[in-house]
Amino acid sequence: MSTAQVINPATEEVLRTVDLLDEAAVDDAVGRAEDAQRRWARLAPAERAGALRAFAAAVDAHVDELATLEVANSGHPIGQAEWEAGHVRDVLQFYSATPERLSGKQIPVAGGIDVTFNEPLGVVGVITPWNFPMPIAAWGFAPALAAGNAVLLKPAEWTPLTSIRIGELAAESGLDPDLFQVLPGKGAVVGERFVTHPGVRKVVFTGSTEVGTRVMAGAAAQVKRVTLELGGKSANIVFDDCDLERAAATAPYGVFDNAGQDCCARSRILVQRNVYDRFMELLEPAVKGVAVGDPAVRATEMGPLVSRPHWESVASYVPDDAPVAFRGSAPEGPGFWFPPTVLTPQPTDRTVTEEIFGPVVTVLPFDDEAAAVALANDTPYGLSGSIWTDNLSRAVRVSRAVEAGNLSVNSHSSVRYNTPFGGFKQSGLGRELGPDAPLSFTETKNVFFAVEDRAEEL
Repeated sequence: MSTAQVINPATEEVLRTVDLLDEAAVDDAVGRAEDAQRRWARLAPAERAGALRAFAAAVDAHVDELATLEVANSGHPIGQAEWEAGHVRDVLQFYSATPERLSGKQIPVAGGIDVTFNEPLGVVGVITPWNFPMPIAAWGFAPALAAGNAVLLKPAEWTPLTSIRIGELAAESGLDPDLFQVLPGKGAVVGERFVTHPGVRKVVFTGSTEVGTRVMAGAAAQVKRVTLELGGKSANIVFDDCDLERAAATAPYGVFDNAGQDCCARSRILVQRNVYDRFMELLEPAVKGVAVGDPAVRATEMGPLVSRPHWESVASYVPDDAPVAFRGSAPEGPGFWFPPTVLTPQPTDRTVTEEIFGPVVTVLPFDDEAAAVALANDTPYGLSGSIWTDNLSRAVRVSRAVEAGNLSVNSHSSVRYNTPFGGFKQSGLGRELGPDAPLSFTETKNVFFAVEDRAEEL
């Protein structure tokens, strides 16, 4: 069994050494999960609902601990980390209502009665990224468990600590420890085995489009179900009839949240040409006002990047001759710090077309509504975006025309646990969250009951 060191990205200190599981360990986990899933599915719906509520209560009792752990492991500011831990609790509570409400249908037919059942798939493999370890894990395991499945969770190698602790809390709350297992390991080992093991009936993957296509291709060999949440290059469209001051003041938080390590980041700001100069004047103090620093300090708004290799990747997009309009500040010394950076490149530049996944945003002018939509859609991705306008008709027209799964008008909100989330085009496949998410972890079984015609006796 190999090991990996987990690093604090704000200090570059080693936090812990984590054991990485091999293929044999995954196979053993799948076998135990299959047995646990059958036991779980046989429980009364109210019992499963109660177990999920107990799991949520255990998370709630440890929100501070989980948040502190995420600050150290991921460099998330403490306020954000507290929200993330609370979000896990909220998602579990939301889906704890599912077991008692996962109803099939009675369909009118001739000659009998036809009913449908939503049967659990069995064992579900969830592969999570390093940028939001807790929330994205919950988006997979909570609805999957609620639908009657067992879950194997592989956290990202850089940020496994909160997932490991959540797995412990699940067992402490009374959940069968074989029903929900956290399996740290390399993607090429544990994640790959999720894809190839015939006992894993579905894989939920969040990460890069490049790896997602490999997951999808591998799953095809077994006609295995997948949910994929992949890359993004979202647009923040600013029209001349909006509240320009508010649009500029909030723009940094639409892209620099989590140091830009967010697939929903509005990393392309498109501004109507006749207000472009004024917008840039308003944007500069907003960017320079972003508080970048120690993530354990409550006033901090942006922490470090997650690792040295990722820092080098982000830095490669801002060479010495980059068209930098202005920058914010970042601490000196240890830690993977990168200042909020605003670029004004040409539309064909790779900073405009590629997902940087860091605190770097490009600003481009446009002339009219049609040009704004064309620019917004000029990407293989389609995850999220924002539209700033005070014209309701324009807001409706543009929101229908932009090819993205999650849009906000006059805000940068993307994710709520009670509404669906997912992308168009190469940003993914399927939807997470919302009331229908548990159905994606079930198979619809149709059963027809023939009824003997005894009308002559009535």
